[in-house]
Amino acid sequence: MTRFSKQIKSYRQQLGTVMRNEFHAVFSDEGALLILVFALIIYATAYSLAYGSQVLRDVPIGVIDESRTAASRSLIQTFNAGPNTYVAYNPTSMEEARELFYGRRIYGVVYIPESYERDLLGGSQANVAIYADASYFLMYRQVFQELVTTIGKTGAMVEFQRLIAKGANIPQAQATVQPVIYEAHNLFNPYLGYATFVMPAIIMVIIQQTLLIGIGMVGGTWREFGLYHKLCPPGRRRMSTLPVVVGRALVYGGIYAVTSTYILALHYRLFHYPMNGATGTVVLFMLCYLAACIALGIALSTLFRYRENSLLLLLWTSIPLLMLSGVSYPREGIPDWLFTLGQLFPSSHGVAGFIRIQSMGASTGEVFQEIKMLVILTVVYGGLAAIGTHQVIGRELRERATTCLRKP
Repeated sequence: MTRFSKQIKSYRQQLGTVMRNEFHAVFSDEGALLILVFALIIYATAYSLAYGSQVLRDVPIGVIDESRTAASRSLIQTFNAGPNTYVAYNPTSMEEARELFYGRRIYGVVYIPESYERDLLGGSQANVAIYADASYFLMYRQVFQELVTTIGKTGAMVEFQRLIAKGANIPQAQATVQPVIYEAHNLFNPYLGYATFVMPAIIMVIIQQTLLIGIGMVGGTWREFGLYHKLCPPGRRRMSTLPVVVGRALVYGGIYAVTSTYILALHYRLFHYPMNGATGTVVLFMLCYLAACIALGIALSTLFRYRENSLLLLLWTSIPLLMLSGVSYPREGIPDWLFTLGQLFPSSHGVAGFIRIQSMGASTGEVFQEIKMLVILTVVYGGLAAIGTHQVIGRELRERATTCLRKP
């Protein structure tokens, strides 16, 4: 047997040893099992159930009707006609409306002045005041958009009736009231669903964070109890770094291949999320993304002396990484240095590419830049993982050798 053949056989033996020990470490550790196997499913299901309604409907508002006329009552009826708002209260004063508003019983107030009908019928401009809660953007958008649209339609109808009364024919009146007709097409998210918008990004961040925390917990346990020597096959005194990194990566890749397949195949269908990407493109992209996350996780795990360190240091980064991905706030509005910092994490490229694939139907060529960056991160973090693993193994071997020499 040649030296090369012996080396390959040795690597294969060590790879098998590493994978067996890593699988045992994961499935015998309740904490690691919860994070690496069940957390992705639990988080994805919990978030999807919370955002299950997709669109915010029936936001309560209050209307102060000082006019108390047929015209004002007609306007109030239009507030109930749409799906987004309904008139829950009719306060008699601004003081009463303010109490309802600060008591979170209504999220918008419409004030109709006493002169509303008189101004409307007299040809003057009628004024209506809208107070919307801008402290919660989703509430604000629904209330403001519904009320402004409704009042605009009412004003257009009044102007149409005025023109007809003055002798204009119907086409002339329509052209005057609405000189430009537009058609709105909501691309990739036709119903403007919040879950459809945010869940693809959340799932990708959850995949990264659970991998980093779970791998860190296992790595911290190995280092805390000095167990890296168990990765060495029987009959060998030394171990190679490459089989250790590759073996651990294959274990976590296999686990997340199963959970990710469940999420992307069954969970997506269950909650009716868009699945516009080609299967080959999705598989290729997810392989690159998982490889980058696992490489980063193994590299970081070599820094933890105790299993709890991964939770303490990585749990708080989930929300910042979601923000840096450009989903919660557009990338164009993020400072350049923060945006550049975000490019160091697989989640930034993973979120951008995954949304384009699944929501927009992008092809492999159209997300090639994201795939390229994930491959680069895999190589860089894989190299750091190999260096870190080599250092940890060497330190443990020296400590064990020193301990053996001290024994009588």
